[in-house]
Amino acid sequence: MAPKKVRTASRNPCLIPGIGKFSRSKMYHKRGIWAIKAKHGGSFPKHDPKPAPAATAAVKPTKFYPADDVKMPIPNRRKPKPTKLRASITPGTVLILLAGRFMGKRVVFLKQLPSGLLLVTGPFKVNGVPLRRVNQAYVIATSTKVDISGVNTDKFDDKYFTKEKKKKTIKGEGEFFENEKEETKALPQDKKDDQKYVDTPLIKAIEAVQDLKAYLGARFSLRSGMKPHELVF
Repeated sequence: MAPKKVRTASRNPCLIPGIGKFSRSKMYHKRGIWAIKAKHGGSFPKHDPKPAPAATAAVKPTKFYPADDVKMPIPNRRKPKPTKLRASITPGTVLILLAGRFMGKRVVFLKQLPSGLLLVTGPFKVNGVPLRRVNQAYVIATSTKVDISGVNTDKFDDKYFTKEKKKKTIKGEGEFFENEKEETKALPQDKKDDQKYVDTPLIKAIEAVQDLKAYLGARFSLRSGMKPHELVF
């Protein structure tokens, strides 16, 4: 049998866990540290560590290693495909918006943008809907069509609708309420000119068709007794 290890009593027994019986200065004298320092000129002796041979020097492994449950992102190797336009939506088709600020309004579809969104307009003077982008998932295509052969939409793309990012500044309580109304900026003049540039030939084509202007100006809504699955647009 292996000999049992003899436990030696501690020089500084604990009164309670974490607090010893003797103070730090008391243990300094009790352990004779003052004598060791006096023997070596007031400081502990220092020994230079032996350099390890270059051949046997081992690279210390890192303490961090990934856990087993760390989720690794799956690489996406799919190529983006252009959004397919519904067959019922063609240039000049009148659409009904189903979501957003202008929900229920009828708009005229102009073209599909590279992002897959639809470029539509009210026109603005007819029902108050300006040039904007909408998702085709939130529109109903009707059988009514407008002649848009005289409308030029080459300058409109996704970059046209991007907004400048504002830097956030920390304001005091007084400045916040004073500048709350000043933050709403007016629409730039070039945006207004572009709206007129598109709406002018479009309104002429709308006015040439009887009751089409009133149809675009009316808001669509379901009334009591109407069955959505039986409606024909």
